[in-house]
Amino acid sequence: MQMHKAKRVEIIIEAPMESRLTAALEKAGVTGFTVLPVLGGSGRSGRWTREGQVGRSGMVAVVCLIRPERLDGLLEAAFAVVDRHIGVIGVTDAEVLRAERF
Repeated sequence: MQMHKAKRVEIIIEAPMESRLTAALEKAGVTGFTVLPVLGGSGRSGRWTREGQVGRSGMVAVVCLIRPERLDGLLEAAFAVVDRHIGVIGVTDAEVLRAERF
């Protein structure tokens, strides 16, 4: 099968900022992403967990697969939101089937 180069971008951000982040991504031309709940982790402030939390507190992971030439626009849009809040952005190389979807 034919594989195509892509970038996988993972953005971890505070759950209340999800809609602001996804709106910024859409405005930058990102056509697809997946939002996942983050159950816990460890960072600069130590270990944390959503256990016992109620509502939309905590963190979410927004995952995008995009063409490499569209990466800069996505990162600028994401960083404009993440820069002022708790969050991190990771980028890795990926390969996808059905490149027309990205």
